Amino acid sequence: MKIAIVGAGNMGTAILNGFKAAGENDLITLNPVNPRVEKFTQAKQIQLVNTPTDLVKAQPAVVILTTPAPITLEVASQLASLNEETIIISSAAGISLAALAKALPNHPLAAMIPNTPVAVNAGTIGLALRENLPTTITATIKELLGKLGDVIVVKETDLNIIGVVGGCGPAFVDVLMDAFSDAAVKHGLSRQIAYQVVASMVKGSGTLATETGLAPALLRDQVASPGGTTIKGISALEAHGFRGAAITAIDAASDNSATN
Repeated sequence: MKIAIVGAGNMGTAILNGFKAAGENDLITLNPVNPRVEKFTQAKQIQLVNTPTDLVKAQPAVVILTTPAPITLEVASQLASLNEETIIISSAAGISLAALAKALPNHPLAAMIPNTPVAVNAGTIGLALRENLPTTITATIKELLGKLGDVIVVKETDLNIIGVVGGCGPAFVDVLMDAFSDAAVKHGLSRQIAYQVVASMVKGSGTLATETGLAPALLRDQVASPGGTTIKGISALEAHGFRGAAITAIDAASDNSATN
């Protein structure tokens, strides 16, 4: 299956890296002439084209649009001559499926909001599907995106908040990891070991939550023994407004979610 990524910016590159890591080798990307992109695609052995016409000639089975929202519909309209069986998936925040359908009226359409961990096949991907897609098409989309991480099917109206929590969230967690690392160094741990411990802890906590399906509060209670060190630390977080700060961060990012 030939997979095309339109736009090799941060997200497009992350998706290409994820697919390569998953063993997908029939990849093509469309991007304006750019030395960075040329170097990247050569190193990864990914076909690069610079015009929509050349991409159409390649006849990919799936096209993923990672272009900036202001130009996405214009770019999509330039791909209208693709085979009508070509699946089109847009990752442009704020571009509705209805608007995309006007540019590509005859193609199977979906919208997704991924995050950068797709680069290491650990992404969080919110997915909204166009109504009345054949089950075979739906299965193909889920299977393909599942190679990049966890696929969470939602209503289209939920994509914005998925984008904030899943898309902005990694940066918020990075801030937390940086703070925890500083605290560990303050208490004598080397910087390199501090980073390893914190990254491993975050990875393990996320995996545990995913695998068990338990609510975060229940997982917290499994660690916070009465009178123990963990509950004392949690109490300190509460005293300094940690929970409120986290909610405020999501609220603030949500105000600008359409433009990321």
